[in-house]
Amino acid sequence: MIKIKRLCLSIGLVSALLFSHSANAESNLEYHEVASTVMMNSLQTQPPNSFLKKLYTQLFFVPVWMSENAPSPAAKALFNHIKNDDTLNKNGKLYQDVLRLEGKVEDVYRYHGKLVEKVDLEFKVSQLYKAYTDYAYLGSINWGAFQARISNLIVNGVSTEWILHRPQANAIAMVGEAALGADLGKELQNATPRQYHYRELQKKVAKYREIKADGGWPTVPLRGTLKPGKRAEAVLSLRERLIVTRDYVPCDESAEGTVYDKCLQEAVKHFQLRNGLKDDGEVGPITLAVLNKSVEERIETMLLNLDRIKWLNVPHSKRHIIINIPDFMLYFEEDGKLMQSIRTIVGTPKNPTPIFSETVKTIVLNPQWNIPKSIIQNEMIPKLLRNPNAMSKQRIEIFNGWGKDAVKINPASVNWSKYRYSKNMPYRFAQTAGTHNALGKVKFLFPNKFSVYMHDTPTKHLFAKDKRAFSHGCIRLQQPRELLETFSTFNDNIDFEKSQEILKGKKKAYLALQNRVPVDIIYLTSWVDYDGKLQFRNDVYNYDKMQLKSFRKW
Repeated sequence: MIKIKRLCLSIGLVSALLFSHSANAESNLEYHEVASTVMMNSLQTQPPNSFLKKLYTQLFFVPVWMSENAPSPAAKALFNHIKNDDTLNKNGKLYQDVLRLEGKVEDVYRYHGKLVEKVDLEFKVSQLYKAYTDYAYLGSINWGAFQARISNLIVNGVSTEWILHRPQANAIAMVGEAALGADLGKELQNATPRQYHYRELQKKVAKYREIKADGGWPTVPLRGTLKPGKRAEAVLSLRERLIVTRDYVPCDESAEGTVYDKCLQEAVKHFQLRNGLKDDGEVGPITLAVLNKSVEERIETMLLNLDRIKWLNVPHSKRHIIINIPDFMLYFEEDGKLMQSIRTIVGTPKNPTPIFSETVKTIVLNPQWNIPKSIIQNEMIPKLLRNPNAMSKQRIEIFNGWGKDAVKINPASVNWSKYRYSKNMPYRFAQTAGTHNALGKVKFLFPNKFSVYMHDTPTKHLFAKDKRAFSHGCIRLQQPRELLETFSTFNDNIDFEKSQEILKGKKKAYLALQNRVPVDIIYLTSWVDYDGKLQFRNDVYNYDKMQLKSFRKW
């Protein structure tokens, strides 16, 4: 199959050269033949895995950017596409490189440059193309360095992981299509990610670059807490600050003076909601710190999250569950539209929820909690050493094994100090089913190596908090029964009313899903929501900080 594709590409390239410019076909073909020989000889010393060697071997050493009398349509499309990429720093090296190289290409034709000069520029444009496609489709995060930092966390007792999904864009294949006559600009545009509102976030970056070019926004010089009705000079800069980011909408009843009026309060609440803050309308130290983040910081955060999206799983199913850790929320999509949103509790910084993708396959009603070894050793055994009956208060039973025939034991009969740091834990700790159970009444299983799942919880009061990183790594749901009902609408074997009856008791029941749903646990501190609003969240696990340490500058 590969040989057939290469043969077709070879025939297509020859045909393109013969018929794309009929008036100069013979001259153009002769140029390409000579240029190909020069290119082949020049690349002989290149390593087999170098981009230039792989690219031109695929193209049979036919030049793709430089023709006899003018740059190719592909070259023009590449230059235009890069210049129109509003996410690029216009003062950065990559953007400046395209301007310089475009000028050199124009000069070589204006002054009838030699073939060797055109071949040199051919290679330089390919190197520019490689740099740009790396930027656009692979991004600026040094994932190797980041994974090393995560490994260091694991060594220090924090178990975490970030599973990557390599971007699907194929830079060499796109050039091959362009050599056969395809519009490279469209190829590059079509390869741009769409998932997780990527393109909408790109547009927000462009807007924030415009804000930066206009001077950014003012710092709000506030001391203490600004409450409704108060008068302060800082109100003037606060209003101006929120006008720039379009949080503030002028009101007829506002005098727009130094009084913190209702119109400005609504703008502050809007800002607070977009930033994951308590929307009380008061400007205290926390809200003020977020208000006074610079436009440069915000652009950096957006670019970082664009690059994270590139390496996330690309959903292809009708239904999709997204759990965004910094947002402490679950979103249920159907055909890309939001159908349901649920508050969540995620892992603490010491027990972070991993970033990965799986599929919800089973729902368990009235689950029993088999407590993991790490929690037994770190939390349960210290309690047992102080009080042998400590587990009874939490209705946790202890068995002499993990099999079905395991027998319940008296905890006072065991020397628990032997197992505090043991590699093996022969005893199973199980919390009985019921509303007291740490898993609550409903559990959603998506089998994975982390033993992470979604579940109900008896600690409902924690959902009232804005920052909800309290679990050992699993995802607690504020409305598990509502999610169960959603699953019942497209799984005929799930009778929601019957499930409600089962949940009144304590008997465990397994519901295997006929129509399974992919779930992606992600980590985005900036994104565009379903209403088109730009969102920012706190870096709960310090992953922003880690990744920005080795973030590539273009």
